[in-house]
Amino acid sequence: MTTPAPDDETTTVRPATRADLLTVYRIEKASFPQPWPFAAFEGFLGEPGFLIAARGGEVVGYVVADTVPNAGRALGHVKDIAVHPDHRGRGVGAQLLGRALRVMRGERASRVKLEVRESNDAAIRLYRRFGFEFRRTLPRYYDDGEDAYVMIRELQ
Repeated sequence: MTTPAPDDETTTVRPATRADLLTVYRIEKASFPQPWPFAAFEGFLGEPGFLIAARGGEVVGYVVADTVPNAGRALGHVKDIAVHPDHRGRGVGAQLLGRALRVMRGERASRVKLEVRESNDAAIRLYRRFGFEFRRTLPRYYDDGEDAYVMIRELQ
């Protein structure tokens, strides 16, 4: 049984390690109707944008972000971010996203994009708070037919 961490407990963000993968995968499965396979997370080990958040020594969230070349400039991409349901609403997602943006800025990304389910109001609010703006809709992006919003943020 997992006991929720007290609200005053410090959250630390650090690079993901192999020892974190099972917990990351469990958070993924608890968070999304179409979870990534375990092997997808293995493939991002060692990447600067694969970060976890821990409270009291327990992994409570993660983000996977990277940069790719795009017309001569690096484009950041937040590929996946989730917080364990017992730890949502405590700023963990904001800490992960903020750190991922700093990593991508360090990788010289000039802008960052992400896709989000149109029904994920909490995530959309978080992304807007960080300066992401709606760019376009991807119809039927998810296997269940739901549309995705593409959101973009310029990095200065």
